[in-house]
Amino acid sequence: MRKKADVVIIGGGIVGTAVARELARFKLDITLVEQHPDLSMGTTKANSAILHAGFDAAVGTLKAKLNVRGNELYRAWQEELGLDIKLIGSLVVATDEEGLLVLEQLHERGRQNGVPGLVLLSREAVLEREPHLTPATLGALFAPTGGIMDPFGVTLAFAENAVRNGVEVLTECKVEQVEVSDDEVVGVHTSQGFIEARYIINAAGVHADDISRSANDHSFAIHPRKGEYMLLDKSVGNFVRSVIFPTPSKVSKGIVIAPTVHHNTFVGPNALAIDDKEDLSTTAEGLAAIVAGAKSLVPGVPLNAAITQFAGLRAVADGDDFVIRPATGVRGLIHAAGIQSPGLTAAPAIAEMVVDILRSEGLSLHAKIDFCPENPARALFRDQEAPEKQKLIAENPLYGRVICRCEMVTEGDILDAIHRPCGARTLDGVKRRTRAGMGRCQGGFCGPRVTSILSRELKIPIPAVRKDTAGSFLFFDKIRGTHEVKDHE
Repeated sequence: MRKKADVVIIGGGIVGTAVARELARFKLDITLVEQHPDLSMGTTKANSAILHAGFDAAVGTLKAKLNVRGNELYRAWQEELGLDIKLIGSLVVATDEEGLLVLEQLHERGRQNGVPGLVLLSREAVLEREPHLTPATLGALFAPTGGIMDPFGVTLAFAENAVRNGVEVLTECKVEQVEVSDDEVVGVHTSQGFIEARYIINAAGVHADDISRSANDHSFAIHPRKGEYMLLDKSVGNFVRSVIFPTPSKVSKGIVIAPTVHHNTFVGPNALAIDDKEDLSTTAEGLAAIVAGAKSLVPGVPLNAAITQFAGLRAVADGDDFVIRPATGVRGLIHAAGIQSPGLTAAPAIAEMVVDILRSEGLSLHAKIDFCPENPARALFRDQEAPEKQKLIAENPLYGRVICRCEMVTEGDILDAIHRPCGARTLDGVKRRTRAGMGRCQGGFCGPRVTSILSRELKIPIPAVRKDTAGSFLFFDKIRGTHEVKDHE
């Protein structure tokens, strides 16, 4: 393959797809490349899924500025993109006198950052709002613009809208090197061939420094930081109704307990500096630490409802702030790097900033008059009212066939997930789009059935179906080439 584009975006996470959607407003030839079989598989894959209000980051930092702006943009775009966001509010809870002083500092910092509606709550007011908090609670900082979101859904919404507006997305396309000539970008060498381009956006998450070094820019390094989580099932209900933080430390916002938009509850994360950029393991020590942290805030948290644990990585750059700027000594390479928390919230604002940098670097931006900012309305079968369900089944009987019993996902939902723009190509890709496999049994029932559907719809043998990553095959032939595993459906 040899291609040509005006802009190549490296990385299909929340930042890369947000940039793609923002650039799709202009008459440009844009290609987004992602090394994995699906989008949203790097740092976007495992995080706290929180819409941060913006009171935590130091005044004057990119984190502070872009957090508050990103929060505004998400609320503005929620309807047109169909984003799953719930503004349930966040609480920072103090359990000692020193913590109360921290709350006052955060309140003032939030005021300077421009966070609307912040209020300090008394012990009585916060316990009325969250009755399961520790009796040691002395007060809290309440942020009404804090909330929760679906990071996979938001990333896919950005990507789908970008594709509908002309952006090309190449998955399983790993960038091997940024080609530079006379200190200017001329393109990228990828696993699928060379893509000629004058402008490259580096949104490669924990590998952003590797991309930068390939262009001979050694101006920053990424230090991965791992966070472990535990997920509780829906039986926990509204045990907590807000995003609940302890008072923060210098390296972390602390162990959080919060609902998810899908009615689960999570606890975590811890914060571990690591060297391996692929280390997503969980440990007994790490899980014990997050359990202790959760119990210090909510002593009765029902941990017997835990259904899985996982870990995610944060891309921490030198200086601890975002790195969003042109590369050092290389014209045409723009970094969107070091995007740790609150990067999920800041992503839309990061995209705006990247477009401004491209303009200042000489890229001509002519608005596209037929740009469509909206995604078609989409709702899973289980979320429809009875008349709509009957109509769907009448039009397509596959909506009457439940594949995932825990989450009530139908075969019609799964086919839609596979055949939409940027559709699912793996078992976990279906899971991220429909929640098939995310329930109490964690795919024990529906996993083989989803595998069978993927095999049929992608026209590949069952041994070629993958769980998530490039080599994550689920089945193998006892005798090579015979495809011994049969489609039992």
